[in-house]
Amino acid sequence: MGLRVEPSGGACGARITGVDLKAPLDSATVAAVRSAWLEHHVLAFPDQHLDDDQLERFTLQFGQFGEDPFFAPIAGRQHIAAIRREADEQSPLFAENWHADWSFQARPPSGTCLNAIEIPPVGGDTLFANQHRAWEALSPAQQARYADLIAVHSAKLPYAPDGTYGAKDTGRSMDIRPSEAALATQTHLLVPAHPETGRRGFYSTLGYIIGIEGMAQDEAIALLMELQAWQGDERFVFAQKWEPGMLVMWDNRSVLHKATGGYEGYRRELHRTTIAAWEG
Repeated sequence: MGLRVEPSGGACGARITGVDLKAPLDSATVAAVRSAWLEHHVLAFPDQHLDDDQLERFTLQFGQFGEDPFFAPIAGRQHIAAIRREADEQSPLFAENWHADWSFQARPPSGTCLNAIEIPPVGGDTLFANQHRAWEALSPAQQARYADLIAVHSAKLPYAPDGTYGAKDTGRSMDIRPSEAALATQTHLLVPAHPETGRRGFYSTLGYIIGIEGMAQDEAIALLMELQAWQGDERFVFAQKWEPGMLVMWDNRSVLHKATGGYEGYRRELHRTTIAAWEG
């Protein structure tokens, strides 16, 4: 049985079957998965039930491990973090705003893998917004307005000591480690070309983007708020529904993502790895 790619029919996403991720993949299968990843941006592999060794091995078939600041890894691992919420947890939902993982780094990760460990029977979809489509749907005049802007990125709003996940964030089961290091800034083009496909799209959004180089702050925030609404427009959004044993990988360079709730009273845990920046 060969690898099968079933597009979601939505703004992005595909379901991949006919492949066993518990075993090492041959070079042809890795190439086929990578091709589907670049085309569909979000891939879901149902009914895999991977352990942590298998998750790490799968990740390394697509690049080196990325650096994960502000999360403590799970016991006995350096490159796996637990995205966890207990059944009775009352803290605000983690990662409920649109973002691209670690866009404040000088070389942000190419992608992220999430492996289902415990999935509630309801809720918990992960939403993805296709940023190539968001860019391509603009008029030429709008594209000209944004094409050369340089965005200023920082982790300070979520991960500084006084940020969202800082000292005031209590009762959370995830092991988040806020730090003064979150105050650092990094610049990237607002609309870069994808390093593998050359296709342009918005990269990251308000939250990790805290300003626009050379633009007054009030003007920049107004622009970023306007863009955030556009970037997350329902035309560009796909909802990934989770299943027990599912692995999902996404292209951090072409989609935004955010978490959703709706599973109050149930425990939810996924194990996460990141794929380092593409080396070519």
